[in-house]
Amino acid sequence: MNIFKYYEQLFKKIIKANTNLLGVNNTSSIKNLTVETPPPNYNFDISSNAAMILAKENKLNPKLVAEKLIKILKENVNEFEQITIEGPGFLNFKLNDKKKMEFIETILTLEDNFGKLQRNSKINLEYVSANPTGPLHVGHCRGAIFGDVLANILSFCGFQVTREYYVNDYGNQIFNFVNSIFYRIKEIKDKSPFPKQPDLYPGEYIIDIAKKIVELDKANINLDIKTDFNKLKDLSLRFSLDLIKKDLADLNIVHNNFVSETKLVEEKLVDKTIQFLTKKELVKNDFLDPPKGEEKKNWKKIKRLVFKSSLFGDDTDRALTKDDGSWTYFASDIAYHYDKILRNPDQLINILGADHAGYIKRISSAVSALSEKKLELVCKICQLVKLYKDGKPFKMSKRAGDFITAQDLLNEVSVDNIRFIMLSRSNDVEIEFDFKKVIEKNKDNHVYYIQYANARINSVLNQSNHKMNDKIDLINSKVEFNDYDKAIIKKIFEWPKIIETSATKLEPHKIPYYLYDLANLFHSYWTAGTKNPKYKFNQENSITPNALISIILVKNVIKLGMNLLGVSLPKKM
Repeated sequence: MNIFKYYEQLFKKIIKANTNLLGVNNTSSIKNLTVETPPPNYNFDISSNAAMILAKENKLNPKLVAEKLIKILKENVNEFEQITIEGPGFLNFKLNDKKKMEFIETILTLEDNFGKLQRNSKINLEYVSANPTGPLHVGHCRGAIFGDVLANILSFCGFQVTREYYVNDYGNQIFNFVNSIFYRIKEIKDKSPFPKQPDLYPGEYIIDIAKKIVELDKANINLDIKTDFNKLKDLSLRFSLDLIKKDLADLNIVHNNFVSETKLVEEKLVDKTIQFLTKKELVKNDFLDPPKGEEKKNWKKIKRLVFKSSLFGDDTDRALTKDDGSWTYFASDIAYHYDKILRNPDQLINILGADHAGYIKRISSAVSALSEKKLELVCKICQLVKLYKDGKPFKMSKRAGDFITAQDLLNEVSVDNIRFIMLSRSNDVEIEFDFKKVIEKNKDNHVYYIQYANARINSVLNQSNHKMNDKIDLINSKVEFNDYDKAIIKKIFEWPKIIETSATKLEPHKIPYYLYDLANLFHSYWTAGTKNPKYKFNQENSITPNALISIILVKNVIKLGMNLLGVSLPKKM
């Protein structure tokens, strides 16, 4: 139940039926009619630009159109207590108590379905996809949580979401990773010193994996990398993926699907994908200029297989083969996205790290070509996370060698704090994660503040005779809403709009912002009750009808929001 959509449709219907009275000939502009929440300093429930857009299209005075529209609305609709004209022609509406009660009754009836959208299309959502060469680091945490919460929101709205992880288990980085473990195994078995080579992975987790392999296969591991490479690769990747999956599980993140790059190569999907593009005349043998930043003297001018990505919005065409004729990473990535397309999704979404911004155009062009422009790839970049303690950059154990792991972070603060803070800013803005602030028990710790609102509501209910499953008799209740109630109800009405924006614009950070504002309204109400008896919730072991409605609405929406964020709601604090 979305009151903004309800009134948007109502206003459009009334305008179309009363063009003569309004003195307008054209109404095509009503597609741009909006119903919004008025600014906080206006004591109204909704506002609309209806008169302004009609006046502009028909070259009329917007205030005159607004006056005519108000008259028509008053004659046809009996649910407004007050309608005013503000500024150049905005209309502000105050709902009467009867209509508010109707909306509230619908909201309470909907319970856990309040705010849901009726969507059913299929979405492939890929997130994290960190190289399987070690545990997740702090940067991965942000993309993992962003993707997980976005998947929760989309699923809540009815979308069929595949939560996918692409395992880059092929190529040079895997060769170097397996070599690193091989040398650690030699170090364990015959005390050979670990080589000081820049391509090797130095982290302690490499030693842990090597120990597990030695323990698992004491009798059969030889010390010849050429002989045992494939076996060693399989074991190394198994234990490395176990590390990653544990990190994800500790962050309360679960994927439906793990897709292996090696498997795609072995199944010749790269060849099939390039054959498809070749038939479409989108592949050529050509010379390419050296990449930006690479000196020409280091660039070998070799004719290679090239994808005509510039035809689909990319800055330049892209190589599909390396100097030695093997496939580039991009070729494998194209094949992976072709695999996605063959599964017939309605939408593709990739959540990428800050270092992948330059990769978006080329892979988006590939999806456009492979889907014959029927699918668009939407990419969301998650910017960096900067760690602070006492206002200073904070360095932890760096057990991984050159980065701070997800487990390091989890050892410092709770998963609730991590999940919430990682969504505290828009994905395209850097986050400053302050370890001191996220464990403080005050208003500045937003997750605590919201959880505390829920705990306080539980306390109020426990002190009264009302139980959460009890029905509220709205029809027979004589309810008089005070200013705090009205502010809360106005905020509750916004919830479906927050959900819709979060889902359609892929902006999950809207939810924690909203929940903090809602919790703040509740705490203000609570504080008022400690200073003035007329605002006190419980009176003679019974909650006043108006306060009961407000706190049940707050409790239900906080529960909905925190479930979507994957953050717990303790009953007591």
